[in-house]
Amino acid sequence: MRILLVEDDVKIADFVVKGLTAAGFVVDHATNGRDGLHMALYEENDLMVVDVMLPGLDGLSLIKRLRGEKINTPVIVLSAKDRVDDRVKGLEAGADDYLTKPFAFSELLARIQALMRRAGGITDPTSLTCGDLVLDLLKREVRRGGKLVELQPLEFSLLEYLMRNQERVVSKTMIMEHVWNYNFDPMTNVVEARVCRLRDKVDKGFASRLIHTVRGAGYVLRQADDA
Repeated sequence: MRILLVEDDVKIADFVVKGLTAAGFVVDHATNGRDGLHMALYEENDLMVVDVMLPGLDGLSLIKRLRGEKINTPVIVLSAKDRVDDRVKGLEAGADDYLTKPFAFSELLARIQALMRRAGGITDPTSLTCGDLVLDLLKREVRRGGKLVELQPLEFSLLEYLMRNQERVVSKTMIMEHVWNYNFDPMTNVVEARVCRLRDKVDKGFASRLIHTVRGAGYVLRQADDA
């Protein structure tokens, strides 16, 4: 999943980017409010983490502009201000959560996961399922039919994206944008190669396939076998 961080403090940004990347997220980073607004308006993000005190355009004004444009991406505000009226102003501007500095990364991660569950309408707070395939978001484990499936971090992120979009065909471009942190190159076969490896681990040895190729369109995760 893709997160946009808008933070001008180099140390905090580096800390957050490294932590979120290690947790399996794709992270884009803007160092000022105007760049953050542009990236939020013209690029697809699943969640945003926005500092209040930003050069160019402050965080609350950025959020108000987004909400005025009917962009409802979940937003967590970061701020050194911890008074009740400051938190109220942040929420009234359109933020979904407010975290004061200094903060523990584990708390930020927990708040991000909670917001994404709410935004995605996920009722199970800890896992995603498709038939006998279970992806544990907290343990970062995958099991099928009770058997542990060993995945690399990138494969885990790819499977999570497919599971969050069950029954929906996702294109090669969509996968590149959400799982890899670089622009789509129509000549590369990295998506096909990774999906093939993931399919070997998830489907091989089981009676039914879950990962399906939709010729000319992309990939879909579903229980019904189209073979």
